[in-house]
Amino acid sequence: MAYSDFTLAKVQQDFDLTLEERQNLFAEIESVEPSDLLKQILEDYIPLATAINTEKARSEMMIAPILLEVRRQLESQISLFSGTEFNVEPEQGLAGFCDFIISGSREQFFIAAPVVLITEAKNENIKAGLGQCVASMIAAQRFNQKAGNEISVIYGATTSGTLWRFITLEGKTVHIDSIEYYIREVNQILGILMGAIAPVLLTKRTA
Repeated sequence: MAYSDFTLAKVQQDFDLTLEERQNLFAEIESVEPSDLLKQILEDYIPLATAINTEKARSEMMIAPILLEVRRQLESQISLFSGTEFNVEPEQGLAGFCDFIISGSREQFFIAAPVVLITEAKNENIKAGLGQCVASMIAAQRFNQKAGNEISVIYGATTSGTLWRFITLEGKTVHIDSIEYYIREVNQILGILMGAIAPVLLTKRTA
């Protein structure tokens, strides 16, 4: 069994989770202006990616540039992994490949704690990917705990590139944002992503 085998109902049952689905999680988030580079990339490649209409095209042409923008704006203080195997507890089904992983560590040759954010790319039906994303977030939570680097909130997102849905995991409570963000709201998407990572970097600097 792997992350991709989990539905939202199954991951809730198997890991005894509480689901909250009615909150606007990021109503107070401060938006972040995208660079001219990102604006140009999205202008050039959104039509192409949607025309090709595969998860690979959307992942490479829309999702990866946004995550790379986060890394750039944070001055490479984070590491970003794409299509990487993340086997944490295979006996529990917490194994397999994650589309994107962001860690609060600068280490780029291997995944190091703390893992902060997991992003799963879905071609069209992003709701169908919620279970897979939550399962990988649980793996991130346990990975951090085993490394003695516990952070209070793990963030996740399922996205088609043009549409983003964010999730948080705190303890055994999963909050699924009631709002979906469109690619034209990239400043808000960047604000959420950077807001998820910034507290971890601040904690590291003050530790």
